[in-house]
Amino acid sequence: MNLAIAILNWNGKNWLEKFLPNVILHSENTDVYVIDNASTDDSVLFLKLNFPQVKIIQNKENQGFAGGYNEGLKKINAEIYCLLNSDVEVTENWLKPVLDLFQKDLKIAAVQPKILDYNRRNFFEFAGAAGGFIDNLGYPYCRGRVFENIEEDKGQFDDETEIFWASGCCLFIRSEDFRKQNGFDARFFAHQEEIDLCWRLKNDGKKIFYTGKSTVYHVGGGTLNKQSAQKTFLNMRNNLSMLVKNLPFSVVFWIILSRLILDGAAALYFAFKNGLPHLWAVLRAHFSFYAELPETIKLRGKKQIRNYYQCKWLIFKHFI
Repeated sequence: MNLAIAILNWNGKNWLEKFLPNVILHSENTDVYVIDNASTDDSVLFLKLNFPQVKIIQNKENQGFAGGYNEGLKKINAEIYCLLNSDVEVTENWLKPVLDLFQKDLKIAAVQPKILDYNRRNFFEFAGAAGGFIDNLGYPYCRGRVFENIEEDKGQFDDETEIFWASGCCLFIRSEDFRKQNGFDARFFAHQEEIDLCWRLKNDGKKIFYTGKSTVYHVGGGTLNKQSAQKTFLNMRNNLSMLVKNLPFSVVFWIILSRLILDGAAALYFAFKNGLPHLWAVLRAHFSFYAELPETIKLRGKKQIRNYYQCKWLIFKHFI
């Protein structure tokens, strides 16, 4: 199948220097693109001097993960896109199992490999692990990672199975389906845009899959540290907007109300654990959510699946 690997870069010369040779080594006969999100370091010059085989697309401004990919992928002609973080180490034969899944079932719109931790190589990595799901209140979790608890990889997820969302850390997606959904919601900038996209695909009757036959290793936090208050803001705001866009009409009001209350409790927890900037980040997220609400409602699709969750009341089961 016609595959293009697209790596979004923003001031990530060090990551490109470290991981791009490995991507090229294990991706023979595959076009590799770097979409540069208006970097202010010398990433582009470095690529031109050291990797002439890599195609460079330069965005005029930094539009984040969502907008950056939306803009850059317009210039790439391929049947399958692989959206790959710059801080990911790929492995031998990582592409074939993924492409085999696409060929087996035309309804499969997106696929994710097994994502392990680059620094703790026997453990799953936070961003995706062995495939994502959400609970009935819209809290994302993964096989191999629930909230901050991360499992050791002992072969328990070496299967191939349908999941609810695939991680943007290493996301394979049919270009036709990406375009039909108008790509990511650019308002999200970063965080949970891939969950929103996968949910829209599921609402449209498509399938999202995971394969444990392909493995990559992710550093994580390469652009925005896990302890960043801005990360808290983006996750909180984007999650609420995603719920309004994709939840069935019959449950959207009470779930949003429940989440606003639970977010208040989370704000106090974050303030105690990580400091007052995180409390303020939650408040900013809510105000931003309210400001964008009219536009968010307009983005609701024509249909929403009812069986969107795999687990009920995850936050209570986990913490209480």
